Amino acid sequence: MTTVSLNPGAARLTDWRAVLDGATAGLAGDSASSIASGQKIVEEIVAAGTVTYGVNTGFGKLASVRIADADLAKLQSNLILSHAVGTGPALPDGVVRLLLAMKAASLARGASGVRPVVIAALTGALKADAMPIIPAKGSVGASGDLAPLAHMTAALMGFGEIRLKGETLPAAEALKRIGQAPLALGAKEGLALINGTQVSTTLAMTGLAAIARVFDAALVAGALSVDALKGSDTPFDPRIQTLRGQPGQIRVARILLELIAGSAIRESHRHGDSKVQDPYSLRCQPQVMGAVHGLLGSVAATLGIEANAVTDNPLVLGPGEIVSGGNFHAEPVAFAADMLAMGVCEIGNLSERRMALLVDPVMSGLPPFLARDAGLNSGFMIAQVTAAALASENKQKAYPASVDTIPTSANQEDHVSMATHGAFRLLDMARNAASIIGVELMAAAEAIEHHRPLKTSARLEPVLALLRDKIAPLTEDRYLAPDLAAATELVLSGAIGKAAGLDSFAEFEA
Repeated sequence: MTTVSLNPGAARLTDWRAVLDGATAGLAGDSASSIASGQKIVEEIVAAGTVTYGVNTGFGKLASVRIADADLAKLQSNLILSHAVGTGPALPDGVVRLLLAMKAASLARGASGVRPVVIAALTGALKADAMPIIPAKGSVGASGDLAPLAHMTAALMGFGEIRLKGETLPAAEALKRIGQAPLALGAKEGLALINGTQVSTTLAMTGLAAIARVFDAALVAGALSVDALKGSDTPFDPRIQTLRGQPGQIRVARILLELIAGSAIRESHRHGDSKVQDPYSLRCQPQVMGAVHGLLGSVAATLGIEANAVTDNPLVLGPGEIVSGGNFHAEPVAFAADMLAMGVCEIGNLSERRMALLVDPVMSGLPPFLARDAGLNSGFMIAQVTAAALASENKQKAYPASVDTIPTSANQEDHVSMATHGAFRLLDMARNAASIIGVELMAAAEAIEHHRPLKTSARLEPVLALLRDKIAPLTEDRYLAPDLAAATELVLSGAIGKAAGLDSFAEFEA
């Protein structure tokens, strides 16, 4: 297992992705002094008996209730147990891994007033591959991701469950196996752990990473479909893109030209093509996918900031200063998640339309549904229906979550972002889009078979080889579900983009 060194407040997007993909993480730099300073301020306020929200008061609507010093530890423990009321499926291990790292890095900035032992509990679980079981649903994305973060914290305290190296165990047993004592909370620490946007941010970043891989695979599939349909590469001429000036459009057109360059199939019809213009799903790829690329870059910038932020409440700002604010409100993440939802919808919409061209003999000039002995065989007839179904499902899921709000906590928390479930849906949407692209890749590869012995380009032939390693040509109807599953995983893993030399996510670092 590789180890990523995270610099609190300045961690890189590619570092977060490495943690998501399985790396463990440690904290870089000298954060010990900042942590000690914040901890000391909290201790001084407790010693002085100064009434301070979250330290010696109740929470939310109960902020006016003064808590006795003897009950401060009990106050924090009660907070965690009472807030661990999530429901629904457990968050995937990759998301939880990223969550542990992101929360540790945020607390290490020193503005949360926690002791080093709290941060060590997070990083210790991460290094031991001990992932708290966290129900995905129950947060409205304001006042922090309270319920899911409470489940994370409860597991570190010995309550609930932990998945240790893939085995689900009672949390206390898992902690015992890794030699980590159950976390005993001090003043303010429970609140610091459950306030914050880290769940919605990790979910959105997981969605971004997956959608970036889908985006790369969609560019590859789009280039393959252009070649398979004997389309034109003229619309990708850089002079066209320069006249508009949109950076994403310019980039996508360049990539498509590079992907198709040198194709013998393209050269075979370059000077004898009777078609005047290709359909939009082929011709307008730079305009549509370029706009999506710009959207992804904007989201990456927002999430890069949020991943490094301190978003709990109240915050330790200096000697004697613990100040209440609203950094826990996840509106930036909610907007980012909604943008991702729109972007991944459009990726799928465009791919499904190219798939429809591939199976239409009037538009493609190829056998109906790419079937050999059509009629006896149905070929990719229903694979296109699956792509259409998934594209429509994504449209239904894309309704913006950020425009919804509902008051909570007796109207104390009267406007919320809905960022958490807005980001959680991205995991399904990315997989749906990956399957749509997978269908197109299968069909485009099959269409290329009808042009053999002509070859496509040097950048695309390795993609075909990768596909053919998992998916045989469709010489007759067969059970196709395993093929689609294999194609989907090739997209989600990034293997398709990598085979063609693409990694858009890494470019967002700049």
